[in-house]
Amino acid sequence: MDFLNELGIKKNNFGSCSGTVWNKTSAAGELKIVSPATGELIASVYQASENDYEKIITQASIAFAEWRKIPAPKRGEIVRQIGIKLREYKLYLGKLVSFEMGKSLQEGLGEVQEMIDICDFAVGQSRQLYGFTMASERPSHRMYDQYHPLGIVATISAFNFPVAVFSWNAMIAAVCGNVNVWKPSSKVPLSAIAVQNIISQVIKVNNLPEGIFSLVIGKGSTIGERLLQDNRVNLISVTGSTEVGRHAAEVISKRFGRSILELGGNNGIIITPDADLKMAMPAIVFGAVGTCGQRCTTTRRLIIHDSIFDKVKDTLIKAYKSLRIGNPLDEQNHVGPLIDAAAVKEFNEALAQVKKEGGKILYGGEMLKGKGYESGCYVRPAIVEAKNEYETVQKETFAPILYLIKYSGDITNAIEIHNGVVQGLSSAIFSNNLREVEAFLSAEGSDCGIANVNIGTSGAEIGGAFGGEKETGGGRESGSDAWKAYMRRQTNTINYGTTLPLAQGIKFDI
Repeated sequence: MDFLNELGIKKNNFGSCSGTVWNKTSAAGELKIVSPATGELIASVYQASENDYEKIITQASIAFAEWRKIPAPKRGEIVRQIGIKLREYKLYLGKLVSFEMGKSLQEGLGEVQEMIDICDFAVGQSRQLYGFTMASERPSHRMYDQYHPLGIVATISAFNFPVAVFSWNAMIAAVCGNVNVWKPSSKVPLSAIAVQNIISQVIKVNNLPEGIFSLVIGKGSTIGERLLQDNRVNLISVTGSTEVGRHAAEVISKRFGRSILELGGNNGIIITPDADLKMAMPAIVFGAVGTCGQRCTTTRRLIIHDSIFDKVKDTLIKAYKSLRIGNPLDEQNHVGPLIDAAAVKEFNEALAQVKKEGGKILYGGEMLKGKGYESGCYVRPAIVEAKNEYETVQKETFAPILYLIKYSGDITNAIEIHNGVVQGLSSAIFSNNLREVEAFLSAEGSDCGIANVNIGTSGAEIGGAFGGEKETGGGRESGSDAWKAYMRRQTNTINYGTTLPLAQGIKFDI
């Protein structure tokens, strides 16, 4: 395939790189990467060994000593060049993301566009790493705070966004003066290798030291654990399940390291009687079936006022019937496959369990077979009438299952149902009623890190800080002032007078 050649993907690839130099280890295990779209073998990757890991971290430590001395705007210039290279390779990389992960080509291209956008954002941020000046209570004193680079920042990314999550972390961290180590999901390592090949071109042209942008592909039980436990790694951004994040947080906190946790979501949309349903339907459907339900921001619960429940239900079923499911590289298709057989099994088990609890499958829920579905990873997205208290509804199933839940009375009841889960990532309300909207956005409203009005739960822009509350982990990445998480904060006080007054009026004469 042309995009594999253009991105430097070979039949057999090595799994660790310090920037431009690839370690040649082949004895630590081989990953055979199969496309969920077609079931065909794409390529293989030799995983990094623990010795490779040590080389990567050692080189990153050396690189940090130099990279932190480069002025932030100059670091921003490197990120700007990375953004230009990503523009050149957008079509090829978007195709690879789509083919390796299974999301639609439009979503694959959109993910690469996110990378480009965050590069642009980071370039601007490189000139705005600002601190604040505070008034001192002592005469002839100036007090202010400033931010310094942390050191090595690691990104552990999940399969559902093979490249974008890396860029959210790496590009911001880079302009802040940090060096980056990326451990991608073992399910989608080829996209990571392709990105490393693109970045390496910028490293070579600028004669940058090895270790600023590094890649290590390996087992979670070995390489992943080494990252979590390594005192040389100052900050780790972890994207994954709540279980994965809980383990990571425990290990990292024991060594007083820092973490950014982006974990599970159980995202809900409230549909009130004052909603514009014509506007709401595309947002609901895209939020529920985009990436075949494998986004952390996927819409999983639809909380509908009982007066319009049947109307919404019937309209949704009609919309679902029009969905085209098939090869994600075909731009005519809306929905691609699940990532693998294990995901299909989880989809089936969740539907079986919710039926036992009293849920009613209104549409979909079956595996698709026959021509074009040979990989065994295609399913028909499901709509299920359920109750919020069902155990299955309380969990995040990483698959296209949309639970329809009735509420009665006013917006307070809807918000109570909405907040009645342990996750707190993304949320939305569709209403043209100002009081309902403001209640949803108030301190008594949505308890999520993201709260939207008259748009869906997925498709966050890079300009805002991304992350959630409760068991979603509390982390923030990407835009706004999320850059501060990648730096160490320092308060400075300068005495430019000739005496030494103490704070709080303390007297100490000697």
